[in-house]
This record gives sequence, structure tokens and C-alpha cells, in this order.
Amino acid sequence: MQIVQFPHPTLRRVSKPLKRVDKELKGMVQEMFDLMYEAKGIGLAANQVDLPFRIFVANLSGARGQGEELVFLNPVLSAPKGRAIAEEGCLSFPQLYHPVARPEQIHVQAYDLSGNAIDRTVDGLLARVVQHEFDHLEGVLFIDRIEPGDQKVVEPALEEFVLEFSGHRASGKIADDARIEKQLRELESRYC
Repeated sequence: MQIVQFPHPTLRRVSKPLKRVDKELKGMVQEMFDLMYEAKGIGLAANQVDLPFRIFVANLSGARGQGEELVFLNPVLSAPKGRAIAEEGCLSFPQLYHPVARPEQIHVQAYDLSGNAIDRTVDGLLARVVQHEFDHLEGVLFIDRIEPGDQKVVEPALEEFVLEFSGHRASGKIADDARIEKQLRELESRYC
């Protein structure tokens, strides 16, 4: 498992709801935390590691053994309130940061790995992380939330990501779209 970078096709794919949790899936979630910490992140969605599931992890401390490790299965967001602008980055866009406007507060309903319901209103940084990771599950990237007038600022960086991706694909490090889709469908048939 590894974090995929833009423009990997799984990043634009809408994730499917999970219908079962087993030991293997719990292992995948642990690996997601490992990758997130290694990359110095505070949130990571399943499609960022080439998995087709509606699940994301978060830990605002960004460090194992500190803060609270949160797992959100099949999240639903509602009741957005307020508006805040803050700089965001993304582990699928290393070294790219830009201000993004999002609701200051959001209500999230989901399940944890043990099947316990999560039903809470969050604000501040956690609200931003939950919305950012939820967007991933919808195939929406933080660059899509950048104000239209600011898009030109990030275009050179996006072109670099595309060139790097094309190089990896040409060398065989990244599978073609058909093979990626086949692997995702196999996982969906087991868990969704």
C-alpha cells in the first residue's frame, strides 16, 4: 500500500459504502495510519491509498501515540455552519498548499471499526479535516475548492504532478486505468 498522487484515477472515483469489516480491512486501516504518520499528515482517505471504500482516518496530532486516532466508516455530513478560509495541503499533492473556504462547523455521522456509531458536531481543524477527507470519498480534491481566480497559481504544480505520473506510468510503476479499475472492482465485490 502506498499513497497515490494526482492525477491517479482512484482519486477521482466515488467510493463505495462498506458492508463488512474483517481482520484484513482492520489491517488496511492500520496501514493507512502508518502511511499518514510517515507522510506527516493528519488525515487520509481510502482512495488516497488506491482503495475503493468509504472510509478515512484522522489524528490531529499527526503522531502515533499522541492525540486521538479516528476512523470514519460510511460517513455522512450535514448541517454546515459558518465559513472559514484556511490553508490546506494534501498527501496526494506533496508540497502544494493553498487557502480553501469551508464551513466552520459540520455534523458527521459514521461508524468506527467496532461498529459503534459516531454522531457528533465538529468544528475548527477537525471539521476541516473531516470535510477534506469526505471530499476524497466523493472524488473531489482540495484543488477543486480553490477559488476560480486562484486556479492559475496552482496550475504549474499540477502540470508537474501530471508529468511525474505519466513518467511512472510509462515505466510500469503505475498500472493502466483498466487494471486499476479491475482491482478496485474486486475489492468492492468483497467488501461493498
